[in-house]
Amino acid sequence: MTRRHITIVTPCYQEAGNVREMAHAVREVMATRPGYAYEHLFIDNGSTDGTRDLLRQLAADDDRVRVILNARNFGQVRSGYHALLQSRGDAVICLVCDFQDPPELISTFLDQWERGARVVLGVKTEADESRFMYGFRSAYYRWLARIADVKVVQHATGFGLYDRQVIEDLRRIDDPYPFFRGLLAEIGYSPVLIPYRQPARRAGTTSQTFWTLYDMALLGVVSHSRLPLRLAVIVGVVCALLSLLTGFGYLVYKLAFWNQFSVGIAPALIGIFFLAAVQLIFIGLVGEYLGAVWTHVRKHPHVFEEERINF
Repeated sequence: MTRRHITIVTPCYQEAGNVREMAHAVREVMATRPGYAYEHLFIDNGSTDGTRDLLRQLAADDDRVRVILNARNFGQVRSGYHALLQSRGDAVICLVCDFQDPPELISTFLDQWERGARVVLGVKTEADESRFMYGFRSAYYRWLARIADVKVVQHATGFGLYDRQVIEDLRRIDDPYPFFRGLLAEIGYSPVLIPYRQPARRAGTTSQTFWTLYDMALLGVVSHSRLPLRLAVIVGVVCALLSLLTGFGYLVYKLAFWNQFSVGIAPALIGIFFLAAVQLIFIGLVGEYLGAVWTHVRKHPHVFEEERINF
């Protein structure tokens, strides 16, 4: 009987304290699933802490470990997505290297896949992080769900299982800078949701900064919603009407109280600064959309590879 083939994709950056343990954890889980053959695909995004040497050693010891070493750091959006498209399994499981995605859920994902699910997503219901950050993420997901043109699953980080058909659909979209959760919603397969508590990372420090989170947040909006552009038009019309009504009111008041009316330049200055701020905000939003178009027009590969091992 031919065993079904599974690819497990693990993106890495500065994960010297985790890669060996993650490979071992996956090996233990898959040992309980003898009906499957698997490969564990690590993609390193330009680590400088010894992660790359550890990956070479893991690949030398186990030919099921496959490694892609990027020529530099291409960002977490592009690197992990590139590895996903390089997978060759009948199903693909995405699993980060810091153990915030519990490897033991792999079996649960496979069970749901066997029942016919094309997409199985792990959904955070709790997380070992500050209440402020979890609440802030929740607020963002709720807001995105309201303005997006598609239904994006809240608190789904990409941890999950994807059928080969889903991977081929993603390949057809050919997005050079993808918002992965949004693309899944665009394809339209109804996901099976598996709740889990996200633990703290096991070793090392997170590579996420305010700017990477900001980039991801704006990417989700720009890729899957035109509401901000429409909002710019609405706000412009409202501001124009308010300015017209205010000007008319000032004219009537001046004509009625010609000698007593004197308010100085404060209202004019406040109005100018307010309109300037609104213009800058929406010019910035238009710039984000133009930047997304520019990225698509350039059509650069997701990453440039320095080395492949065990392919």
